[in-house]
Amino acid sequence: MSGSNISIDGKRLLADLYRLREFGTYKTGVHRPTFSPVDMDSRRWLMERMRDAGLEPEIDGIGNVLGRGAGDGPRLLLGSHTETQPHAGWLDGALGVMYALEVARAVGRGIDVVAWADEEGHYGSFLGSRSYVGDVSEADIDAARNRHENKTLREALAEAGLAGKPRLHFEPGRYKGFLEAHIEQGDALEAAGLKIGVVTSIVGIWQYRVNFEGVQNHAGTTRMAIRKDAGVALMRLFAAIEAKFPTICAEKTVWTVGKILLDPGAASIVPGGAEMMFQFRDADPAVLARLEAALQALVAEADASGPCKVILHTLSRSTPKMMDEGFRAALDRAAERFAPGLHQRMPSGAGHDAQQLARVMPAAMLFVPSIGGISHHWSENTADEDIVLGCQVMAAAAADILARG
Repeated sequence: MSGSNISIDGKRLLADLYRLREFGTYKTGVHRPTFSPVDMDSRRWLMERMRDAGLEPEIDGIGNVLGRGAGDGPRLLLGSHTETQPHAGWLDGALGVMYALEVARAVGRGIDVVAWADEEGHYGSFLGSRSYVGDVSEADIDAARNRHENKTLREALAEAGLAGKPRLHFEPGRYKGFLEAHIEQGDALEAAGLKIGVVTSIVGIWQYRVNFEGVQNHAGTTRMAIRKDAGVALMRLFAAIEAKFPTICAEKTVWTVGKILLDPGAASIVPGGAEMMFQFRDADPAVLARLEAALQALVAEADASGPCKVILHTLSRSTPKMMDEGFRAALDRAAERFAPGLHQRMPSGAGHDAQQLARVMPAAMLFVPSIGGISHHWSENTADEDIVLGCQVMAAAAADILARG
């Protein structure tokens, strides 16, 4: 079936999205942490919807939900994730899963649907999709803890009824590739008056923890000349980063200090310790390496100059991924058919499961506008008509890819 003959049911798509929104409703958004009771309820509901759509659903030992369609031959895998950031938006991830289900209904054959577990990183970033591609060991599961409440992943899996279940793994030859839809999570499409973004690449995210060791002392009686204030050392390094990075970054490079801690964190105590969580993002590995070298040099300089010890810890380095050109072309063709002149190619500044799947199969992504560019907040939203349009484009592109053999 060619993409031009595919038609989705927009009312059914929106009804599914609105129903999923009810699992963990928080204001106009959702609070649905990975492996929480409400998250597991939503996964069981999703499995029912998959079954109603003629798919055969299963949930694996890491929480991935996969709905397999009937028939042999190469297929397309479509999906995203359904858990949320704390007290955040209702579409982040959920949109891509519900798109996948509606595309499976519309196309009829050749589509499997997946909801990956813990893309949001409650226990480990991209936990489900990384497990699927063989990048999560049993030792990794043993070591993982919830970043908000310190619960072990083993405990969470047991409470969710997943302990002892086998994990799904990539099946060579089953899939032609992976497609994921997502809200943009920025305002580029809205600002340009566009409706569809065809993703060219997904950035690498390199994350660090910087610790500062000083001397805790009385804020009123300790002379400024002899202080070893860890908080001051932290702020000086932050200022040095802010001065250096603009001179070596690329056009779309971003960096963030997302968390600062002072120890003991009291008004009348000179901090004896401090901690800074720092990350930067870019789609060019050479730029990422250049930024890391600069960060390492700045930390070494701060440590050498004192009076506080400064220690850099590398937490993670994700690899930037280019999206498959053939799949991008299919999305371009579908976008031009249903939103002529209202689409563009663009990079993704956020990480997505598609970058993990791109390690083992062709992958591509489609974006729809985010109202006000808001995401990771309960006010996140996208217009209903944009949601429906995006799914129509995705369905046409999927059918096109399957038809081309």
